[in-house]
Amino acid sequence: MNHFPDMELVERLKKGDVSAYDTFFVKYYKLLCLNAYWFLHNEQEAKDIVQTFFLDIWDKKLYLNFNGDVKGYLHTAVKHRCLNYIKKQKVYLEKQQAFRHMQEEPFTTQVDTTPDHYKQLRTSLNDMDGQRRVAIQMVYLQGKKYQEAADEMGISINTFKTHLKNGLKLLRHAINNKDH
Repeated sequence: MNHFPDMELVERLKKGDVSAYDTFFVKYYKLLCLNAYWFLHNEQEAKDIVQTFFLDIWDKKLYLNFNGDVKGYLHTAVKHRCLNYIKKQKVYLEKQQAFRHMQEEPFTTQVDTTPDHYKQLRTSLNDMDGQRRVAIQMVYLQGKKYQEAADEMGISINTFKTHLKNGLKLLRHAINNKDH
């Protein structure tokens, strides 16, 4: 393994030297995976975040931001990516839980007679036309990415986003007009 000083590698990267990128990857990949694992406690997620980060270093030319303490920059960048991932996962799980709760049938008559956002959302979702409902279910209940869901539905990503946006607008409208 080559033990090039970081700043020499950065200069070579700035000149488009792919071998410098490869050396950089070999030098820091395992260390950054350990760093990510410390936050995520999941080996595969840690590897995915670090691999994506390395792709961004090259594709988005993040190496242009490397000045001085490269190792510190790398650790901080991976840390922030991990924290953002954790935050997104938490929001995703909260949305998924809310939509699952929305689809559950009420068990008591008190719930049936009380105005209930979940009941209204469930009714609105069931009354919604097929593609809007499917788009919402795929993203919020099944956790699919937009492109993946669009591919499954056989429509373009922009058409999918339109269905999702219109479906969410209908759900918001149903909640806002609950007393009307």
